[in-house]
Amino acid sequence: MTAWLILHAGIAALATWLARRYALGRALLDHPGGRRSHATPTPRGGGIALVLALLVAAFALALRDPGQRLLLGAFVAGLSLVAVVGWIDDHRPLPAWVRLAVHAVAGLVFGAAVQFASGSVGWGGLAFVAALVLSNVWNFMDGINGIAASQALLLGVALAWLGGGAWTWLALALVAACAGFLPFNFPQARIFMGDVGSGALGFAIAGMGVVTVGRHGAFGGVLLLLPLSAFLVDSSLTLARRVLRGEQWWTAHAQHAYQIWARRSGHAVVTLVYVGWTAVGLAVALVLARGEVFMAWMVCAVWYGLAALAWVRVQRFEPMAVSKNNKENG
Repeated sequence: MTAWLILHAGIAALATWLARRYALGRALLDHPGGRRSHATPTPRGGGIALVLALLVAAFALALRDPGQRLLLGAFVAGLSLVAVVGWIDDHRPLPAWVRLAVHAVAGLVFGAAVQFASGSVGWGGLAFVAALVLSNVWNFMDGINGIAASQALLLGVALAWLGGGAWTWLALALVAACAGFLPFNFPQARIFMGDVGSGALGFAIAGMGVVTVGRHGAFGGVLLLLPLSAFLVDSSLTLARRVLRGEQWWTAHAQHAYQIWARRSGHAVVTLVYVGWTAVGLAVALVLARGEVFMAWMVCAVWYGLAALAWVRVQRFEPMAVSKNNKENG
């Protein structure tokens, strides 16, 4: 296990360093603006390193475990589609509908494989929805230093714990890749992961999550929902509010709770609070795993209610927010 972790952390770290050199040479920079949370031009596209590490892991595991080749192959295909459209978008912005369409195709590819492997249309549909939703959730939530990679790292821990066989090793590769990337992105960002990384992370977590839920049923689902709560609540409530206000919800903005809070307290504080929340959610899941599924769902409902209350509270920071320049974005 140690060698596996070191290998994928090393791949991610080296590839991130190379991606930064590439981005600087091509002037692929995110510049400060009203919808951004950073103050200095910063290279983007570092998330290609995360994709590379995950692809290496998936290929290696497919060679070692023939029984998982169908699902791992579909995972690789979907991940590659999401990464390619993100990479193109990092070079030349694409319309939102193009990105969404490619994400949908990626979800269909993985969903079809899940349906074939399980014999269940329902599981295939769940895989499609999860891939489409989480690819975009991670993209929405990648707006301050370290937040997207740190949350993915913790979800990787949860998936490694709940998974089995090849998928546990793939989750460990995700953990290691995020660990290799984070020093370049937190506490100060020397490079952003860009759409290539954020969308791919969401897809990867969705893919591994669906396989995990397939192994454990509803119990596995509720246990995964706990560490997912920070991102799901912030993204869904913010999106719902924008839709209700009649805003162009598909356009870039800075209205998420984490963005509002970062304008007041800075990137590092907010990222660490989100890490703390998710870590506690993971710990609660570990405890609930020994109990009954009904109790787990009850605790999950309360947990999401608390997260929603926290979201409402943070939204009230905005009128009081101190106008300050945060160092850099993740």
